[in-house]
Amino acid sequence: MRLAKGLQQVDLHSDPERQSGQQRRSMLSVASPFSDAPGTVRLLGPREVSNEELYRGEFSGPFILDTAGTRHLYFDLAAVQSAMRLAAPDVLVTAYAQKMMAFLLFNRTPRHILMIGLGGGSLVKFCHRHLQDTRLTVVEIDPDVIELREWFHIPPDNERLQIILGDGADFVRRSDWVADILLIDAFDRAGVAPSLASDDFYAQAFRRLGPNGVLVMNLAGERGRYVTHLQRLREACPGAALLVPVEADGNVLIFAFAQQGRVWTLESVEAIAEELQFELALEFPRFLQRLRTGHLL
Repeated sequence: MRLAKGLQQVDLHSDPERQSGQQRRSMLSVASPFSDAPGTVRLLGPREVSNEELYRGEFSGPFILDTAGTRHLYFDLAAVQSAMRLAAPDVLVTAYAQKMMAFLLFNRTPRHILMIGLGGGSLVKFCHRHLQDTRLTVVEIDPDVIELREWFHIPPDNERLQIILGDGADFVRRSDWVADILLIDAFDRAGVAPSLASDDFYAQAFRRLGPNGVLVMNLAGERGRYVTHLQRLREACPGAALLVPVEADGNVLIFAFAQQGRVWTLESVEAIAEELQFELALEFPRFLQRLRTGHLL
């Protein structure tokens, strides 16, 4: 496999994708060393990195791969963290992100959504565009991920959107917040963040969710980490909790309800699924069917 040899420093001040006047770190760009993904790799600078280091997966930190009209966020080569179509930045590309939006079946007009984990911002962008009356708070532990927000066309903070640098588990336990929806999509290199499996994280989360609140969590990576999360969540959840596999991505989603009752079987939800499919161009009737066939914890 032929590896690109040269590094090119890119000044964000002159980059056409730059969206604000704030001081940003420079980016390094290099031709992709991956034969099956030709394009451009972008890394936060200033630093030196060889193509061999990148190819072997020895580079530490998030990086971008642009290939075939799609921008990907990686932490390492084991898994894609996020994907964005360059021609349609607000479209949900991955199957698991599309299915996480199934919380709208149970609350179409959430006042406040709290998200743990920013990644490439797929969910926050989609919600920001389509849920105009919803306030969005995102907690992200990695400053480098936040530094890349403009490269993924994430809107700037405003009265509807706030992105906070911090540990999501600490934020849930210590901050005075109330939300209708809690979306958890937080990972380290090995998989779902271990800090979320602490003794009181899920208990505190359900205390802060509204009476019709829904917690949606994405599980991926080392499956050995799932067990503790599932046990702690089941112990803390007042209502039903469902496991829903996402075969296209190899992920597993959890939908957990802050109230008791089999809300996903109501006929009214079927009508809502049809309406949401028309409004948002996502397959909500199929999402509802997957929920009904999910594994009840």
